[in-house]
Amino acid sequence: MTTKAQQSASEIKEFLENADCLKFESVSKDDRNDWIEELLIRHVYKKCGRADKGVLKRYIIKMTGLSLAQTTRLISEYLKRGTLKKDKSVESKRNCFEKIYTRQDIALLAKVDNAHQCLSGPATVKILASEHEVFGKNEYANLKNVSVSHLYRLRGSSPYREKVKIFSKTRPTKAPIGERRKPEPNGQPGYLCVDTVHQGDKLGEKGVYHINIVDMATQYEFIGAVEAISEMYMEKMLIELLEKFPFAIIEFHSDNGSEFINRVIAKLLNKLLIKQTKSRPRHSNDNGLAEAKNGAVVRKHLGYIHIPKGKANIINDFYQNIFNDYLNYHRPCAFARIKTDKKGKEIRYYPKEDYLRPYEKLKSLPSAGQYLKPEITFAKLDKIAYAMSDTDYAEFMQKEKSKMLKNSLTDI
Repeated sequence: MTTKAQQSASEIKEFLENADCLKFESVSKDDRNDWIEELLIRHVYKKCGRADKGVLKRYIIKMTGLSLAQTTRLISEYLKRGTLKKDKSVESKRNCFEKIYTRQDIALLAKVDNAHQCLSGPATVKILASEHEVFGKNEYANLKNVSVSHLYRLRGSSPYREKVKIFSKTRPTKAPIGERRKPEPNGQPGYLCVDTVHQGDKLGEKGVYHINIVDMATQYEFIGAVEAISEMYMEKMLIELLEKFPFAIIEFHSDNGSEFINRVIAKLLNKLLIKQTKSRPRHSNDNGLAEAKNGAVVRKHLGYIHIPKGKANIINDFYQNIFNDYLNYHRPCAFARIKTDKKGKEIRYYPKEDYLRPYEKLKSLPSAGQYLKPEITFAKLDKIAYAMSDTDYAEFMQKEKSKMLKNSLTDI
């Protein structure tokens, strides 16, 4: 940094008054300090009056871009030492923790990990202690009391990585089936979410499993019952339930349970040209609609009592012949609307006019006929929907449900 050699305090003051719109920066720390020192020496800062000292301080701030606190600290250092140049005779000292484990200890740790192929931290600590206490190897005396957390720190050090042959973190097992993401139907039917509900165990005997499939746009819902959630039962039941939807299926979403994430189900969906997705970790709402229907429909009508798995066929016949028609043609569902408040928060609300039966919701979609399967028409579906009133069908369903439960709960 260079400035005019002979500048008085009044000239500097005049410069500052006319340089409000200008901005300066120093190139390097050493050049900056040399310039400040030269300026303070030239104007004999120690003998300057209070007003001139203020002008010089403002001048330094303007020309270097330093803050007031930084400028005050440098001037104080100059007044104390008489210079701003580095004092090479005084070496900077840094407070450090005492080093407990040497490079030899780290090399021993790498040796143990190479031999055992890098076991978990607690297992490795156990081995290190045994080498000294059980087998009397004195070279392990320093490592015998290492904590698990510090052992992982040693494994992250450069000396360790130079010696170790195998170093990898524990990796979760990944199933290359399905894509992890939230379904986005955007008002279009054919995006299904699915979940299972277990009817409890009793005396070591498994109960019935319910398979609940719901369309996210229309809330069309089909439920089935199986003896077990093995691939043999699941494949057959899913084929039966998917065929019952009146519209084409585009996407099939589930949680990460092995009853859905397996090669048999993946092959079935691929054959039907249905995309398979699965829920993301820590995103419990990805499959929220199916979870809600489990409680509002399955648990409400079947309860929590144990039903033996041998009765699955009786329950499934009730579902396919009576109950599914009740859910889709005679039971209104709430369809949320979303509004954004002043703070940008999304709020869901449910207007009275948006309580619709799933079939009504399907018919209300723009150009709804385009979503139907080729062999399905609204004329055919109307015959099912309007054959009985909602209450008449509900009473009929309740009577049949009572018969079904009576037959299912015998011999319990």
